[in-house]
Amino acid sequence: MHRLTYGDIESAGRRIAGRVRPVALAPADPDAADPAGQPCELWLALEFMQHTGSFKARGALNFLQAHLDAGSLPDAGVTIASGGNAGLACAWAARRQGVRATVFLPANAPAVKVARLRGYGAEVRLVGDEYAEAASACAEFAATTGALASHAYDHPLIAAGAGTLLDEIRHRIPDLDTVVVAVGGGGLFAGVATAAREHGIRTVAVEPEHSRALAAALAAGRPVDVPIDSVAADSLGARRASALALQAAQGGDVHSVFVPDSEIVRARQGLWDERRIAVEHGGATALAAMTAGEADSDRYGYRPGEGEKVCVVLCGANTDPATLAGLAG
Repeated sequence: MHRLTYGDIESAGRRIAGRVRPVALAPADPDAADPAGQPCELWLALEFMQHTGSFKARGALNFLQAHLDAGSLPDAGVTIASGGNAGLACAWAARRQGVRATVFLPANAPAVKVARLRGYGAEVRLVGDEYAEAASACAEFAATTGALASHAYDHPLIAAGAGTLLDEIRHRIPDLDTVVVAVGGGGLFAGVATAAREHGIRTVAVEPEHSRALAAALAAGRPVDVPIDSVAADSLGARRASALALQAAQGGDVHSVFVPDSEIVRARQGLWDERRIAVEHGGATALAAMTAGEADSDRYGYRPGEGEKVCVVLCGANTDPATLAGLAG
């Protein structure tokens, strides 16, 4: 299996240069950044402002462009199974290149994501209640039609595209100590952690308490299936972490932590109440690690050291803002 390298991320950066939105950064309020009172410098990477509303546009564009450059894109186009965000990114990148896209989603995918997919011109097929069922149908479609099968997270080109985010952050914060990212299947984490390691930056991998595919893979020494039960399951609900993610996590510069759904909900609502930032639950999961209260386990949330410079990635915003406004009211 291909092992993701920093060279892959540099190549991705060249392919997508000038075609994705540079990440915007904003300082976080000190009190919100560290409720325990330990002084640190916290930044928010507003990657939810990326094309299609999530970081996924980076990997999708890198994937398609690499195949176009190699002349390996079939007439049947591209197909992907996705909880929503990866499908949106694939459809967007395909439309930019004049390529047909067929996207498979679980039947319970948020309506806002389904509507946007169709708006990008993709053919949408809703199958089953979980990502695994949509993925199986997608694989059968690719085998039958000859369409190029992309993946929501488990492909080196997808992960390498996501990793370009870290280089952009580091360019703006050259003395960054730590980057905090949410983990589902691990595409964003694998890319960011690989780039972070190149520059001596720690990566904190944050998973919902009851959706912990990466933690399970680390414990088993191999990717394994896990049960999924989280408010963030629509974007972080992969049953199995990728081998790329496991490889990236097996180092002393990666810290794997979890947060309960209650903290994810609280972090998401706080972003809306204090900043009028509307992100999906998966987009708030990384921040929840910084704002969660004290707990006995050292894997519950992340506590930065004094003077540590930390950047939290807010990775997606494909959500219904009315759910936030209703809670605030």
